[in-house]
Amino acid sequence: MLIWMLRKIMAERGLWTGAALARLLREKAGYDLSAPSISALLNESPKQMKADTLDALCTALDCTPGDLWVYKPSGRKGA
Repeated sequence: MLIWMLRKIMAERGLWTGAALARLLREKAGYDLSAPSISALLNESPKQMKADTLDALCTALDCTPGDLWVYKPSGRKGA
């Protein structure tokens, strides 16, 4: 299972709102993300993400994709 850690990463950097994240994305990555898109990222784990969005988040937050998602084995066996 992948656990979405965006809020934790933001908190570690003193970012508490979607508006603050939007400003940081614009300033550091030159990337504009709509308010509904930011809200979705803050409120639930994304099912899919554009590579450009992931790159912008990593650039703005000075992190890696492995910081944004943490893998925890689900305990299920077999396929």
